[in-house]
Order: sequence, then C-alpha cells, then structure tokens
Amino acid sequence: MTTADLQSTSSFDESASRQTWQQLRDRLRPGQQRLADWHGGSLAVSAVPGAGKSTGMAIATAILLAKRHIVRQQINAGQAISPEDAWLEAFTPQRQLVLVTFTRSAAANLKLKIRQYLRELSIPATGFAVYTLHGLALSIANRHPDLSGLDLDQSTLVSPNQSHRLLKTSVEQWISGHPQLYQTLLEGQQFDGEETERLRRQSVLRTEVLPELAQTVIREAKSSGLSAQALAELSQTATQVNTGEWRDYNVLAIAAGLYEQYEILLRQRSFIDYDDMILAALRVLENETAKHLWRSQIFAVFEDEAQDSSPLQTRLIEQLAADPDDPALPLNLIRVGDPNQAINSTFTPADPIFFREFCEDCAAQGQLAEMDQAGRSTFSVIQAANRMLNWVNQQAQTPRGRSPHHPELSTPVLPFRFQQIQPVSPNDPQPDANPTPEGAGVEIHRPTDTYQTVEWIARRMGAIAQANPDVRAAILVRENRQGRFITDLLRRPGRHGVTTNLEDYGLGILDVGERDRQSHIPEEMLMILQFLDRPHSPDYLKAMLKVLSDRRLIPSQDLNRLTSAPEQFLYPSPLADDATDPDPVADQARRFCTGLLRARLELPPYQVIPFLALALQYEQSELATADKLAERLSRQMQMGVSIDGLISALTELVNSENFDPVDTEEDAEARYTRPGQVTIITMHKAKGLDWDVVFLPFLHESVIPGKVWLPPQTQFLGEFNLAEVARAQIRAHLHGESRIPDNLTAWQQASVLKRNEEFRLLYVAMTRAKRLLWMSAAQRAPFTWSKPDNLQEQSPCPVLAALQPPPS
Repeated sequence: MTTADLQSTSSFDESASRQTWQQLRDRLRPGQQRLADWHGGSLAVSAVPGAGKSTGMAIATAILLAKRHIVRQQINAGQAISPEDAWLEAFTPQRQLVLVTFTRSAAANLKLKIRQYLRELSIPATGFAVYTLHGLALSIANRHPDLSGLDLDQSTLVSPNQSHRLLKTSVEQWISGHPQLYQTLLEGQQFDGEETERLRRQSVLRTEVLPELAQTVIREAKSSGLSAQALAELSQTATQVNTGEWRDYNVLAIAAGLYEQYEILLRQRSFIDYDDMILAALRVLENETAKHLWRSQIFAVFEDEAQDSSPLQTRLIEQLAADPDDPALPLNLIRVGDPNQAINSTFTPADPIFFREFCEDCAAQGQLAEMDQAGRSTFSVIQAANRMLNWVNQQAQTPRGRSPHHPELSTPVLPFRFQQIQPVSPNDPQPDANPTPEGAGVEIHRPTDTYQTVEWIARRMGAIAQANPDVRAAILVRENRQGRFITDLLRRPGRHGVTTNLEDYGLGILDVGERDRQSHIPEEMLMILQFLDRPHSPDYLKAMLKVLSDRRLIPSQDLNRLTSAPEQFLYPSPLADDATDPDPVADQARRFCTGLLRARLELPPYQVIPFLALALQYEQSELATADKLAERLSRQMQMGVSIDGLISALTELVNSENFDPVDTEEDAEARYTRPGQVTIITMHKAKGLDWDVVFLPFLHESVIPGKVWLPPQTQFLGEFNLAEVARAQIRAHLHGESRIPDNLTAWQQASVLKRNEEFRLLYVAMTRAKRLLWMSAAQRAPFTWSKPDNLQEQSPCPVLAALQPPPS
C-alpha cells in the first residue's frame, strides 16, 4: 500500500464515500446501473455500440471496492453488518476482484479509469487486478510450473513468422508421412496425369491449401480445447456422404494429421503459442489444491468484450469465478459484451454464439442487463443502424443452405441479437450526447464509378471542414487495397476527375494501412533477396511474385502456373508453349524478374536494398524505412556487405520482429481521431473508435455480404474450401450438433457464417459515426481490388435499399 493509500484510509469518511458513490451511480444509465448494483452471482451485460461498457465497468468496480472497504472497517471495529452487505463478508483482504480484457492497451485504460474513480471515493487502489486473458493464464502457469508443464526459462513464445515456418514444415512432414492421402488430394476430382498440371497442383497444395487448413484447424481446435488426438477421433465419427458429384475427403482426418505434426515441432523446438498458456493454466486448475488456492484469492471475475472469447478462455474464467468451498454455488462472474459487434469469428475461434448462450442462461434467471442507451450517434444514425439490424435478421429467417442429407444441421442462426440502440435521456451526463446531425445525418449515394466516389467524398469533406476546421472524419474501407486507392487519389488531386484538394481546407490525410505496409519492408526485402540468391526455387519465386502482385507491379494471375517450372518461366526455350502462344501477363512478370536478376549481377551488394526499394516503387516514407533498414544492416555486417550476409541478417531481423518503420506520428490510437484530419482505416481496425463524420464507400453486394471465395487454382479439389469446411465441422461439434455435417453442407454453413459476419462488420462501421454517416455504392467498380482500373457494373449492398426512405 502506498503512502497516499494509507493517508486516504486514515482520513476515510464513510458518509462522504457513500455520497460520492451514489453520485457516481447517478451518472450511469439504467443498464450500467445494473453493473453498479451487482451483489454476487452471474450477470450477463449485453451492450449496444457506444453504450459505455468500460466506463460502466470501471465505476461498478470502484463502487464495489468502496462497499468492501466500509464492510471491512465495520468488521474491524466490531460493528454489525447490514443484511444487504452481508454477502461482502466473503470479500476478504486476501481476495481480489479480477478484471480481464483482450488487449494490453484496453487493460491499461481500464485500470487507469478504476484508479481515477477510487481517488474520487478516497479509497485505496487495492483489492483489484486487471489482466489480459493471456496475462492471467501466464500468471497461473508460471506460479505452478510443475503442474502447468510450462517453463518460460526453457520455452519461447512462438512469433507469427516462426509459426508460419512451423506450419510449412508441418505440411512437408505430413506429406512425407501420408503419401496416399496426399495423392488423393493431388488427383482431386479428376486428373489426366499431365506433368505441368501435376506440378501446379503440388504448388497449390504445399503453399496454399494445406498451410491454410493447418492454420485454421489448429487455431479452432486448440482454442476450443480439442487436442490432435481428439480431433482424429472426431474425424472417425464424421459422416461423409458421397453425393455422386464430388469425391469426399475426410477433411478432419487430414487436419488432425497436420495438427499433430505442428504440436510435435512445437515440443521439439521448445516453443509455445498463446493457446498453450490457457491450456497450461487449466492444467494447474485440474489440481484440487491449486484450484482451491486460486479460487480463495479471487472474489469475482469481470470480463470485458466477452463476445470475443474462445471456449477455452471462457472455461478458464469460469474455473476462477467459482466459490472455493462450494463450487455448486453460482459463479461470481460478470461478462460484458456486444454479440452484434463480433467481427472476428471467421478468422479466429471467437464465436458469438457462446456469449449469446450465456446471455440466454442469465436471462432465464433474471440476471441479464441490457445497455441499450448510447449517446455517441445522432438519432438518424441510430435509426439507420436499427433498421439495418432488423432487415438483416428478417432476411436470415428465410432458410438458406439446407442440407438434403442432414436437415437438422441447418437451423438458421440469426446474424444479430435483437437489441435496438436507444438514445439517451435528456439529462444524460455525457456532453453532447446524441449530437445534432450534419445535414440529414445519413446520406446514401450512387456515384457513376469509384473515381467519382472519391471526388464526392472530397467535396463533401471540404464543405464540412470549411464550416468546422476541427472536424474528425474517417473513411472506412473493407480492405487495405481500397484504402490505398483512395489515398492515392486524395493525395494527387487532378487525376481521374478528382479535383478537390483536401489540403486547401487544412485537412491532413492519415492512411493507417501505410504503417502496416512499412512494417513488412524487411520481410519483402528478404523474400526478394532469397529469390535473387536461388531463382530456381519454386517457393522463393512464388513468394517474390506475390510481393510484386500485392504491390500491383504485375497483374494478378495464377502464380502456381508460373512457379511450377521456374527455369522454363524465367528463360523459356524456343520450343516452350509460350513461344507459340505468348501470354502478355506472364511476360510482364518475367521481365520484372529477369530485370531484378540482371541488377543483382551488376550492382554491388550494399546498393541492392536501395535499388529494390526504387524498383518496388516505394513511397517517400517507405523509402525512408528502406534506407533505415539498409543502414542498420550495413552497420551490422562489419566485415563487408554480401548477399548471403544480407539474407542471414534479414532472416534474424524478421524472426525477432523488432524493426520499427520510420514514423513521425505519435504511436497512440488518439492519432486516428485527430481533429482536422481524414483517417483512412479498415472497418475491422475502426472498432472501438468514433468520428464526427464517417464515409463508407464501395458498399457493393460482391463485397458485403460477398461470398466465401474459392480461388480458381484450388477448384480441382471440388467446389469447397478445405479450411472452411473443417472450421464449420469443428463448430458443429462445439455447438452440440448431433452429427458432423458432410463437406458440402459444411461449405454451405461456412457461407452463412461469412454472410452474417460481414453484416455485423457493416453494423460496426455504421455505428462509428457521430453526426454524419455517408454511404455509397458506385455503379461501376472493380470486380477485384487487385485490379482497381478494371471497372464493371456492380450491384449495391442490399442493405442500402433497405435504408432508403420509403417513397412519399
């Protein structure tokens, strides 16, 4: 306890504290007050966007700690405890209130808020602890290394780059150990034995299909508590139905083999991943003595962003929230979240259905609170979000994708929980709650094409900034390539009909995706240098071509076709097929590659990285980052720069992931919402942020809701994606389905899952706006944003029609 804490304790005024906490409670909205009034047991809190989840949790925590402080003082003074406070006797000084959230920044912010409210209450900042879920698990595992089997002195947390290499090695070892299964995949639905096609399929399986399957399944299964052995046993129960159209693959059996190889490699190299931390903590809690110890130290658990929890993480929290002496008693557990903002379930194990089920269980016991009032947005934006939610749910109630084999598997799961956003009351303490709209508050447009879209955004933004120079604005995009397209046009006005210059209005432009691209520069340089060192390696050639394709330096194409025979691609003979039937798209890629190889021979090694930065057409900040990288590598190689030395140094740098790009901006989320700035950011990254004005361009049906994409190069396997099939089959098991769906049914279910999540993502994007929500779908737009100039007629996202006001 600090000196300040001792002083606050000695000068504690119970009456003043009660008055202060009542004032804090009065500042809360009805749903938030349910948090502050909690008196044990399980409580689910379902909150709408902008409802103030973290503020409600922080004030509720401070009030609970103030009540505990008073009770402890009464006990120490020998005074009687009031009946309504008797339950707090169990909240002894040896026990803590544990709060968990998902990111370190969120944990730090929550801790700061709690301390602030405790100061207002003159209460010591003790009796609580804030963790990330993985941080909490690591604390438990570290304290009992003999039980957890986790020794951080001997183990290393696997980095993303190391994980990718492990997945690649797992695939190679699985292929070596399962030649018959691999041959079945190689033959696909039909195969004529042609050698070029065989090489192409090998490339697709080794570098795309099997690594994706391994990554998806390991993440899904491990985060759900399924071991490789359990997955293999589940694969034996999977009912595979031969429809006569597609050859069946036991996808879970293949996935279990890849998972097993990955786990073997982790153990051999003394690596652990994030799920290993949770599993290690759960192993500790299997021991009765250790479990009683931890439960005796924790009074209750409060969880934020509960919609993003995996089954394994939920199991850990529930273990800790149980009573140490009578586990049959209700859990002291509050879970706060918004299932309608679950936007990670198609690429992480987080599944909103689990939090929904927790809400339903609590509702049956009268322990569900709804934070449905939000002061962030103007009323017209709230109406639009509610209308969108209702329309999507109504559409989803029409059955889709019913399985002809297992109709019991196809019960529709609604994309949204029925929960309407309500404006706050007139006396709400939030300043400028439900602000006055900018114009109509919601505007929907249909520009001629994507170029006119950007021009209209610039014009509207300029008019707003002229009246309010300090406006906070953002353009939210579905993918980074859209953001780069918008940034290029706004920074180079006058091109393609975009004449409005935002700088004339004093507006800055921040493209959040630029920093991500800069952080990848060491990895890009490593990929190209590996190709220059071994140009006849199919893997190095493909990796390098992908860099060029992602940077739009060569057209998008099937890279497997080019890399199946590197020598023939790079230096075709007069008898090659291309000699009689030239392919201009492949020729462009070939010329770029041979040009790099020629420069490798002509330039001294110390000039290679600056040359590559120019060849890749890096922008100014990227060039500065490349210069910083080259200077660092030169200092590191004191004996002289060589290609081998550069590759070795870059490999070490990429593996350590400790190279920061050149960035003059402050590294804080506040820079995304700076006044007088237009922030270009993806919808996913915008979650948790808000702006006065939000633009949502390029809302086409092909993008939202879109479809589960099946790359043409993988279609020899059938009309489904193995990774998505496996994900749907595992989730069917986790959701308690009586039978595992066949491949085609699982693929249909994966399509529904994607559609639901895309609509939730749009809902999140819409609710970022305070005063103006500007939405558009151009009449002509790219079919794929890897080719932004290839415009075609595109249908708008169906939500836009539902949001249009009815005809008068």
